[in-house]
Amino acid sequence: MPKGFMYILKCDDGSYYTGSTVDLENRLNQHLKGKGSVYTKTRLPVELIYYEIYPRIDQAFYREKQVQGWSRKKKQALMDGKLGNLPGLAACKNDSHFKNFEKG
Repeated sequence: MPKGFMYILKCDDGSYYTGSTVDLENRLNQHLKGKGSVYTKTRLPVELIYYEIYPRIDQAFYREKQVQGWSRKKKQALMDGKLGNLPGLAACKNDSHFKNFEKG
């Protein structure tokens, strides 16, 4: 029996909310009633669009924190099952990144 879920909600404003819980159905109901989080409370209604199941809540929480730091494009690739795109979406695109400097 699963003990943890990492989930992504789509908020009414189009933004994504990433969370973790031991009871996905109950947590979704809390969000829908405006009692899930301050973030989702002001962006109702929300829709569950993705989740992963873990044997322990600490693993789900770790995954939540990992995915929270991702860009919207990277989260979308995960939800679309395009896991091969994740490394490229994780690469730094800043002009100041070391890979953009010429070796002299």
